[in-house]
Amino acid sequence: MIWTAGFRSAVISPYEQIRLTEPRGFADQTVRQALHMAGGGERIRVRLTNRYGRTPLTVAAATIATGREQAVLTFDGAEKVTIPPGDEAVGDLVDLPVRPGTAVVLSLYLPEETGLATYSHRPMETAYVMAGNRVTAATLPEAEQVEARFYVSGVDVLAPDDTAVAVAFGDSWFEGVGTTTGANNRFVDLLNRRLNRGWVVNQGIAGNRLLRDEVGEHALARFDRDVLSIPGVTHVLVHFGINDLGLPGMSGEPPVTAEALIAGFTALAHRAHQARLKILAATIGPFAGAVYPGISTPEGLAARREVNDWIRTTDTFDAVFDVARAVENPDAPDYIHPAFDSGDGMHLNDDGAAAMANAVDLETLVR
Repeated sequence: MIWTAGFRSAVISPYEQIRLTEPRGFADQTVRQALHMAGGGERIRVRLTNRYGRTPLTVAAATIATGREQAVLTFDGAEKVTIPPGDEAVGDLVDLPVRPGTAVVLSLYLPEETGLATYSHRPMETAYVMAGNRVTAATLPEAEQVEARFYVSGVDVLAPDDTAVAVAFGDSWFEGVGTTTGANNRFVDLLNRRLNRGWVVNQGIAGNRLLRDEVGEHALARFDRDVLSIPGVTHVLVHFGINDLGLPGMSGEPPVTAEALIAGFTALAHRAHQARLKILAATIGPFAGAVYPGISTPEGLAARREVNDWIRTTDTFDAVFDVARAVENPDAPDYIHPAFDSGDGMHLNDDGAAAMANAVDLETLVR
């Protein structure tokens, strides 16, 4: 048996210049969060993170629950833990069986002023915040609702040694922006429902780029931490490029070229192969209809087409899943098909996420 990732949540700094959501902190509050498990096991352990915090983070009490079963979390035997800035804490093992596709509910009591929280900013999930220590409360009926995820980077499960774990490593099209909040209809969730064995954990960050920091550390910088650190990982699926091509138009940075993106993808594939992982590349999704100023430019769309032509024909990757073809408007291929558009011209709705998941040949995820 090995400890491996049953759930993952890629986090960002609240101090970045480019902000797609407003960061926040806590003081004398309970934060309750549902975590949708990609994989399951008879025992679990929780990973808390203060990676981008500037002060120590104190968690005075924490619980984890599945249905009617609830367990107290401990860290080296203590119910209270203080996590230094830049660090992470791994909880003690909990005998709490979880099944793939179900949720565990994590409650954290944060007694002191936290400063701005390390967080996942667009997880398409709701956190519930309430004053005082309410970690054992059955419900939080008057809680503030916040669409974000705070201070949690993952849940490990004790699984058989031959468990196959893949990582969806990318941007908002993996994190799930555009899908229904709380419905677990992200691309990764829908792909997991197709799998007969093993699972895929979600390390998508909305706004993330292949080559430049913000939003989040860029892909080449976070690859070791968010992919290679996972025991038993066998495959990595990647979707990057939209933000490399679009964000410069919003932030005033120099545009990224197709040549630079191709070099970045090649470097990423080389690092995956060095680690003996198979890498599956998605073509860059269409974004000509983006409603956000500066995102969609003729230069960026031309670069997208050039990079996609290269992805489809190169032998750099072990497999390709053609997201662009799966979700484009056939009459205007730079645009998302109207049936799949979340409404902003840049992200997929639930049906679009399903079309994206169906574009993956399951045979390419076999060892």
